[in-house]
Amino acid sequence: MQVKKKAASAVPIRARKGAIHRFFVYFARHPLLYLMLIPGLFFLCVYKFWPLYGIQMAFRKYSLFAGNNPMDSIAKSQWVGWKNFNKLFNSSQFSLVVSNTLIINGMKILFLFPLPIICAILLNEIRRATVRKTLQTAIYVPYFFSWVMIFGIFYSLLGSYGPLNSAIVALGGERVRFFTDTKWFRWLLVFSEGWREIGYNTVIYMAAIAGVDQVLYEAAKVDGAGKWKQIWHVTLPGILPTIVLMLILKVGYILDTGFEQVLIFYNPTVYSVGDIIQTYVYRLGMGKMDYSQSTALGLFNSVVAFVLIVGANTVSRKTLHRSIW
Repeated sequence: MQVKKKAASAVPIRARKGAIHRFFVYFARHPLLYLMLIPGLFFLCVYKFWPLYGIQMAFRKYSLFAGNNPMDSIAKSQWVGWKNFNKLFNSSQFSLVVSNTLIINGMKILFLFPLPIICAILLNEIRRATVRKTLQTAIYVPYFFSWVMIFGIFYSLLGSYGPLNSAIVALGGERVRFFTDTKWFRWLLVFSEGWREIGYNTVIYMAAIAGVDQVLYEAAKVDGAGKWKQIWHVTLPGILPTIVLMLILKVGYILDTGFEQVLIFYNPTVYSVGDIIQTYVYRLGMGKMDYSQSTALGLFNSVVAFVLIVGANTVSRKTLHRSIW
């Protein structure tokens, strides 16, 4: 028995040594590839890993003046444990911003997620290359606009005295305050993000469609399948892994509704329907200087996002047999 145990324990050791040996062999053959990793690793260390030290603020009563510099202030601030989280979870504002975040992002997933898939399929069916490229460029261009520019465009069109409201008044209706009316503000966020993002996501799905084997379409034609059946039985199954990947990412970022967009579009009159986790963190940290509470809320957001993306990936792997990892 002891001999078997020693032999079994020696197997993982040999496997690890073999993996290390293969790594150094590959490294010796492709040194330039690892050299190209240096800028990316430097970026990760400086902007991703090093700031993780600041997570301590969620468990401390942080004071900016407790030390000689911000890092020293974190270490010297009073440790309070879960007090910041208890205060956060018992706050009425917390439930409001979480519900707003879930509702807005749920609306975006429900109404915007299928649109790039439909656009990609429709563009793929256009046979004239010039028309297809022109339409693709037209819907892709808004992605390069900043949210400040997009706000200016939409405010010019949908403002109280913009063309749309002028037309409504001319037809005998009343002016609609899209930017200050709580009934319309969420739909404004959904529509503006759709106008900006659909073109970019369409390109992703068109690339996936281009990778579908053309032999499958020929076989479907031989079997008598029309255009709609080809789309349903060939195109959609062919791009299903990409759809699953994008959906998992969407679910993982369900608490990340789009900080820049909401910050630029919203105002105090629509806080009740438009204030989300990221804007609340911003106002807590930068407005009220409550860094501990804002860090606690940000950490909560990150943990939930991690759990959601792992859960969505697990469900997808067990049900659809497709996943990110």
